[in-house]
Amino acid sequence: MSSALLQIDLDAVLANWRALDVASGAACETAAVVKADAYGLGAARVTGALRAAGVRKFFVAQAEEGAALRQALGNGPEIFLLSGHMAGQTELIAGRALTPILNSLEQVTRHFETLPGVSFGVQLDSGMNRLGVEAGEWEAIAPIVIGAGPKLLLSHLACSDEPEHPANAAQLAEFRRLTDGTGVPRSFAATGGILLGRAYCFDLTRPGIGLYGGAPFTAARPVVRLSLPLVQVREVLAGEYVGYGYAWQAAEDSRIATVSAGYADGLMRTLSSNATLWADGTPCPLVGRVSMDLITVDVTHLREIPETLDILCPEQGIEALAKAAGTIGYEILTALGPRYARHYNGGAP
Repeated sequence: MSSALLQIDLDAVLANWRALDVASGAACETAAVVKADAYGLGAARVTGALRAAGVRKFFVAQAEEGAALRQALGNGPEIFLLSGHMAGQTELIAGRALTPILNSLEQVTRHFETLPGVSFGVQLDSGMNRLGVEAGEWEAIAPIVIGAGPKLLLSHLACSDEPEHPANAAQLAEFRRLTDGTGVPRSFAATGGILLGRAYCFDLTRPGIGLYGGAPFTAARPVVRLSLPLVQVREVLAGEYVGYGYAWQAAEDSRIATVSAGYADGLMRTLSSNATLWADGTPCPLVGRVSMDLITVDVTHLREIPETLDILCPEQGIEALAKAAGTIGYEILTALGPRYARHYNGGAP
């Protein structure tokens, strides 16, 4: 193999969506969050499989993402823009039949003035202080906005990955206070919110990271395998150094494989001398620094040298690699570089 191979199991994505759909409850519709190119895995292929399995609502962050997704999916599915109706995007929103989630009085005004009668939703700030119309503003404009027929009222949990955090219940109470009695469909739970229980699910859930095998959905099926080709294997004598900065010194005579991947491909420098690759279930430590295109791996203990080593696999999922890098699974996935050859498995409904 001349290039690294990223294998994406669409059947696992569908299984994870179905499990979260069941957890959301029969009275609740389950959408899918596919922003950032489906968390780095390819929005066109991922959403095609999800649509075939029955998903009818998708969430992206930006209008440009929504336009590309509309081209891939065609007419029918609803595509919601979490960034709302930004300046200069009116024609794109209307032309691609996108539904902006309005986040401020400015966006509400822009949408009502430029696209009256075009579908929209509203995000309310229930305590995260990131996006959303604030409580006092909402109370002032709610009658007008609700009269215009929003598709959805939503908010977002700040601490859903910590089930016991008091912010979860506080945000739930605030969201109910702001939306009870409106008669508008509501959405509050992403992956972590779904796992908090049915009280958080309302009319529509919008799982994201859980679809792709990430925490806090610990029961998720793994979705990705990343296999990296070996470029060269060399004998390194005891006392010799490897890589930039002489950051690793061989304590004994060793065999060191130079592997084709680096921080240009999303392997963070914090993995330097702090990660493991796998040869058919056998761990092999990364030694020395991660450079732009290459890493070095100790394969002294292998009887046979393989053509590839896996850095994402059943033995080491995205959360385990994220822990080694000092980050989160979201960053591991979305950092996967464009140089990986992508291969999709499964995906039939």
